[in-house]
Amino acid sequence: MLQAMQREQWITAFAAQAGVEPPTAEQVERLLALAGVAAHASERTAAPIACWIAGRADASVDELIAAAERVTGD
Repeated sequence: MLQAMQREQWITAFAAQAGVEPPTAEQVERLLALAGVAAHASERTAAPIACWIAGRADASVDELIAAAERVTGD
């Protein structure tokens, strides 16, 4: 049985497989904030999709959090 990786190990390994640099600790926290807005305002499954959209958008995570908050009316 494989032992579960810690979050940072998994993110680093996945980023390497995807051919990109892993996010910084600050970026992780901001992405989690974005996911939190999406998950609390809608179905929880909106959170990973919101992060996918963020990855495709030409905007900062802070701008995207503000956009998500506008969608939710916060």
